[in-house]
Amino acid sequence: MRAYRLLTAEDTSAFCHKVTDALSKGWELYGSPAYAHDPATGTMRCAQAVIKDVAGEYDPDVRLGTL
Repeated sequence: MRAYRLLTAEDTSAFCHKVTDALSKGWELYGSPAYAHDPATGTMRCAQAVIKDVAGEYDPDVRLGTL
C-alpha cells in the first residue's frame, strides 16, 4: 500500500522540522511544496505532500502519522 499525508503548518522552522521528521521515518516528498497566505490568521502557511510504501492493505482506521 502507498500511504499519503499532507503536512501543513505556519511558515516557521517547526514546519521544516515536521517535514524532516517524516523524511527520517521513511516518508518521501511527493510533488512541490505549497505556500499561501491564511487571511483568517494573517500568517503564511506551508504544505508538503509525502508518501510511503507500507505492507498491508488500505484501512481507513490506520493512523498515518504512526507509519
